[in-house]
Amino acid sequence: AACSQELPKDKFSKKQWQSKQHRRCKECIADNREVKPVAASLSSADGEGVLDEDLFKEPPPGDECPICMLSLPFDEGETTYKSCCGKIVCNGCAYAVRTAGDERGLCPFCRTPAPTSNGEIIERLKKRAGGDDVIAMYSLGCKYDRGSYGLRQNHNKAIKLYLRAGKLGNIAGYNNIGVLYNQGRGVEKDERKAKFYFELAAMGGAVYARHNLGCDEDDAGNKTRAMKHWMISAAAGLDESLKEIRECFLKGIATKDEFEKALRAHKEAKDEMKSDQRNAAAEFFGKK
Repeated sequence: AACSQELPKDKFSKKQWQSKQHRRCKECIADNREVKPVAASLSSADGEGVLDEDLFKEPPPGDECPICMLSLPFDEGETTYKSCCGKIVCNGCAYAVRTAGDERGLCPFCRTPAPTSNGEIIERLKKRAGGDDVIAMYSLGCKYDRGSYGLRQNHNKAIKLYLRAGKLGNIAGYNNIGVLYNQGRGVEKDERKAKFYFELAAMGGAVYARHNLGCDEDDAGNKTRAMKHWMISAAAGLDESLKEIRECFLKGIATKDEFEKALRAHKEAKDEMKSDQRNAAAEFFGKK
């Protein structure tokens, strides 16, 4: 219940195995992990009451680049995590360092030279993850998930890292667990669990998780709930959600006021993430 993993009987004490509703494995007990009330409310199937109040409330603001202080893009391809200092910097600031004649790949924030091998990258990540750096945990989980940077693919390790990162505040970890359950990759496919983790991620501000929840509601015929999700993710600057709202407007599902509100909020969010430096970086790194 605490780590949300389906484990065999020998992973539990006799007392925990008999508790059923609030069962925790030995590892969760050792980490002093308790079942969170929010997990119980989110697992309900009706989507009413407290669930909606939590699910559709205003998400927390996104992070800023520690150098230019502009809102960070939510597309991970437009940012870089620096395992030397634990900072996420935008491509605009990384581009500025490269065009300044740097030949050592210095970190834009702490000026540490870039790692020279995959092994060094992994060692840096493991060291920071061991110090409860949630982004390092998430990044290391991604590499186990994909079997990249010299690591053998291991979905169990990936999920453990995602869960730990999610518990400590990195909502991207919850989103990735949702993807694994949704695709049945490394775990048995389970749409209920996928939705559960997507909801956790969305409440924490994961824009793509929010958009996907809207698509699922739309597929189920719940147009009103789909619109609620898309209005939130469009306001965060997601183009795909704005397109869905536009389609709803053209079909008469969304009102003119809703469409105009989404347009304004979307533009404001995009403007907060724009800069000439980032535009130049997008061209340089081939992101356009």
